[in-house]
Amino acid sequence: MNNKRYQHILFDLDGTLTDPMIGITSSVKYALSYFNIEVEDLRSLCPFIGPPLKTSFKDFYQFTDEQADVAIAKYREYFSKQGIFENTLYQGTDELLRLLTENEMKIYLATSKPQPFAQQILEYFHLESYFTFVGGSTFDGSRSEKADVIQYVLDSTDIKTRSDVVMIGDRKYDIEGAKANNIDSIGVLYGYGDEEELANAGANKIVTDIKELSSFLLTGNIPI
Repeated sequence: MNNKRYQHILFDLDGTLTDPMIGITSSVKYALSYFNIEVEDLRSLCPFIGPPLKTSFKDFYQFTDEQADVAIAKYREYFSKQGIFENTLYQGTDELLRLLTENEMKIYLATSKPQPFAQQILEYFHLESYFTFVGGSTFDGSRSEKADVIQYVLDSTDIKTRSDVVMIGDRKYDIEGAKANNIDSIGVLYGYGDEEELANAGANKIVTDIKELSSFLLTGNIPI
């Protein structure tokens, strides 16, 4: 990937552009309380940031499909009214998106978050004008895996050469989803995945912060 400049940049949302910790974990806590499961430390719910919700409820709490569907409904009940705004923009995100746009790169969103929620978050942070296309999951679960979301973005746009495309995210799901669609990937370490997770998933490049990410996307190099 050295000295390579991409023309089409796909971004994950949670843990990559924004830090959604309070909103997501509070929404999960609300959903779990419906099942009389109490959580004292919101940080213990951080593994919910990144994967599809249904997968997380089943993996972490051994919910059945039916229980997971109920939990997701309760999660969205809280998230749609309050949790969606319990979110912060990572420092440097706006500047990064502006620089990419000025350098005539096209920017897309590929998130496991339901598409209407994702659009609302971009508008809340006044970022929507940077994005050529916003791709997310569906409320009915028909598109929830990251690989399917990435494919949806690629199929819905005028991207013709996949070697010109890169996916950027903080979890293995972003990296694995990129590999499934034959595009490169960059893992970021300022979100909710660690270097071992991203490397094991097969990230083509791993960067420490937004400054390194910006330099690599614009020049193909990371400053020493």
